[in-house]
Amino acid sequence: MTPEDMRQKAIELFGRRFHCSQAVLAAGQEKMNAVDEHVLKALGAFGGGIAGTGRTCGALTGAVALISSLFSRGNLNDKEDPRMWSMSLKFLEKFEQLTTSHGGVDCRMISRVDWQNREEVKEFYGNPESRRKICSRLVGDAAYALGELLEGEGLS
Repeated sequence: MTPEDMRQKAIELFGRRFHCSQAVLAAGQEKMNAVDEHVLKALGAFGGGIAGTGRTCGALTGAVALISSLFSRGNLNDKEDPRMWSMSLKFLEKFEQLTTSHGGVDCRMISRVDWQNREEVKEFYGNPESRRKICSRLVGDAAYALGELLEGEGLS
């Protein structure tokens, strides 16, 4: 799966109502042949910025979760691979570049939605001209950047 395939997959999943965090993670899992629905479920509350607060964009947390799932430890006997930190930082820096025009990496800056306001959420999902278009593009760009990072590290 190429970075462009990851972009298209993430956009498709986001369009079908996966949260941004889940869409980016799912594209990464598919690329790495490591699909785990439990991890996808665990990332659900990261959409809309952690717990719908508008904080850190879920596309960022989804990518970092994928990297962590590849290199962190699953129990106390495992050793952590230091690539977890270096790749996560590289992705964060790339994501900061992708979101500069929106004012930062927080969901509230990108989507301009108060996720606690039902009317704003309805507008976001129901209006084809809402900022959902921007979020969709960013989800795709994040998945593409994650794919490039994985390939740059010799992972695919």
